[in-house]
Amino acid sequence: MFAGRRGVVGVAVAAVVVGVATSAAALPGGGEAAAQGDCPEARAKVERLEGRITPNACAFMRRQIAFGELPTGAPLALGDLSHPRVKAYLDIFDEEATLWEAGSAPQRGHTVIGTSITGSLRLVPDLRYRGTDVVADGGVMMFGQWNEVTLKGHKVAYPQIARNVLGDDGKTLQARRYYDRYALFRDTVPELAPEGLFDGIADPGPAPSRGPAPERLRAAEIPGRLAAWNGEDVDALLARTGNARLSGPGLDAPLATKSGKRAYRQRFFGTADVRFKAGQAAFGRTTTYVEWHGTVSGPKGNDIPFGIVERFGPGGEWELYFDTLPLVADRAEIGALFEKLAQP
Repeated sequence: MFAGRRGVVGVAVAAVVVGVATSAAALPGGGEAAAQGDCPEARAKVERLEGRITPNACAFMRRQIAFGELPTGAPLALGDLSHPRVKAYLDIFDEEATLWEAGSAPQRGHTVIGTSITGSLRLVPDLRYRGTDVVADGGVMMFGQWNEVTLKGHKVAYPQIARNVLGDDGKTLQARRYYDRYALFRDTVPELAPEGLFDGIADPGPAPSRGPAPERLRAAEIPGRLAAWNGEDVDALLARTGNARLSGPGLDAPLATKSGKRAYRQRFFGTADVRFKAGQAAFGRTTTYVEWHGTVSGPKGNDIPFGIVERFGPGGEWELYFDTLPLVADRAEIGALFEKLAQP
């Protein structure tokens, strides 16, 4: 949930959002997809489900949802891989799977990944989640989530993208988790939490008319958008998204004005020197997810594992998912934050 000191916290949590299920007949394939089932048990438990929902994608979603719904129950010991909830979590992963968490090196295999989740469940036994916006693209799953946990008596909620590459059996071969760890500390240990990266960023005035939503991002555009990220080309990033409202870490409300969105992007590039490669993409009927991953360098360290997922939604939404913590705290400071969080 939380990538920090090993044995204290370590896996991605997910979410609780109740929404209206998308009709299977509205997806590509329409009635044919509905006739084949289209994973109705998963569709009923997420806010929106789109894309190529193959049998392995359906199997993955069943496992992912089952773990989120299962209570932790009895307290568990660190590294107890026999605990029912730990077993349900490991059922999501292939035996040799890798799991990359925000700000950390990849974990490999059931023993390492299972030990990590025991640390998380010891810290937040009330962990629950359901999916929000989910796009399946055959062997690629982008599972949007809204995370809710209790830390030091505070309810903490934040969004996340769980990105998975699946095998034929629906087990995850490679997973990456995109969420902002800074949200864990802002209200729970404010005496130690650094200033937020985007503090003070907001629209300077009334939002303009929404206008038409931008066209869906096409696969052919990915190389150009990658170049814009690596080249810190704010104009190119903003031009493609038009009047879309920008949501991202550190914002109390989406940004609707050009000046607000520009200030957000300039604050990011003023702190973060990214070196990205194009990752996975998933294309739904109305929603597209694109992943960029690599490293970031800034005032708190160099060549830190880092990534961003962009979501382009049906209503003109432009959403960013990434971790601001390594941009405002170094490794020692992050370790101290997690140690404080784990104290009674």
